[in-house]
Amino acid sequence: MMSVFMDLNVLFSADRSRLQSLVETAAHLGFSTVAINYVYESTTKMKQEVPSPVPINELIGQLPVVQGRSRPIKVLNRLTVVMSEASHFRPNDAEYRAFDLLAVQPTTEKLFHTTCMLCDIDIICISVTEKLPFFFKRAPINGAIDRGVMFEVSYASALRDSTMRRYTITNAVCLMESCKGKNVIVSSAAEKALELRGPYDIINLGALFGLSDADSKEAVSSNCRAVLLHAETRKTASGIVYTRNSQQEALQDCAGSEAPAAKRPKPT
Repeated sequence: MMSVFMDLNVLFSADRSRLQSLVETAAHLGFSTVAINYVYESTTKMKQEVPSPVPINELIGQLPVVQGRSRPIKVLNRLTVVMSEASHFRPNDAEYRAFDLLAVQPTTEKLFHTTCMLCDIDIICISVTEKLPFFFKRAPINGAIDRGVMFEVSYASALRDSTMRRYTITNAVCLMESCKGKNVIVSSAAEKALELRGPYDIINLGALFGLSDADSKEAVSSNCRAVLLHAETRKTASGIVYTRNSQQEALQDCAGSEAPAAKRPKPT
């Protein structure tokens, strides 16, 4: 059976032609699914609005057909929250529910622990543009694995700059030592088509990150599929809670409006 490859991190660009080129190249390289990633970073000095995903049919005219397959590429929307405070992540807000996938990039050890153990998300991003300010600990990583959350390492930064290449490899190896290659996805975080690499190139790259051949292949195929299934389950579960709350409020409203009517004497 042929593997289904995915790249769940292609950076959003307001430049439509650049985004079209990214998606076309991904399809040509054999990726069946890509996720357009909107990055949200709120700071105490400057509050930003959570971005709204642009409908796919407005971003890309005609979806290209995947190389070696007879169907067009599937394009999803993803939100990544760069979290410097726990209050920055509000998954119950309506703006968050507009995205197919939810990811968090924690910036401190405490937030990494919180993200692993508590946050209702699909992906935890590992920084590749700086030396990590903390060490990975087994307990929170195992907590995330038990909850079905994936850790993401991206490679495009490593192609741009030798310093970032060093950070990417060092941080990835530290992660693999703690998670033993489990629950890892490798994505591009590409800004332009030239930064994309084919699935088998990424599988080879996995060796530099400390992944076995089997784990490298899973990092661009079955683990990505697990992310999509996790996201569906998360959205369904939160949808049920949201619907139940709405139904309870509606019932309370009905009960409140019917209360005076209950006092009327029954007609004889």
